[in-house]
Amino acid sequence: MASSGSSMLYSFLMFTVILSLQEMYRGKLASSELFTILGGFISSLLFLVSLTFIGNFQETCGMRTGWGAVILAEAVALIAASTVHRVCITTCFLFSAALLYEINKVSDYMVSKSESKAKRH
Repeated sequence: MASSGSSMLYSFLMFTVILSLQEMYRGKLASSELFTILGGFISSLLFLVSLTFIGNFQETCGMRTGWGAVILAEAVALIAASTVHRVCITTCFLFSAALLYEINKVSDYMVSKSESKAKRH
């Protein structure tokens, strides 16, 4: 498993690459309905990596991660989506909500798995 520092660095690098590519191809992403939806999905990936960055930063500083991190990461992703097309904002929000739901499911599974492992020992 990666440490918080390296995960924070990798998520920042991925954020930079994704945002750069999105801005380079924003004309293409705004050219049709399907590409506009794709632009929203790409922006939701920005949400995912920025949430990872913020969560790892808070863990490194000894802070508790909560809804503030989610709201900040979503705001960053929605601002990035707004540079492509207005519809990207809506699709980014919907894709981000779905990603957050799945992240929560995986997190709950991993916590319950580690708790059951700790009880056995």
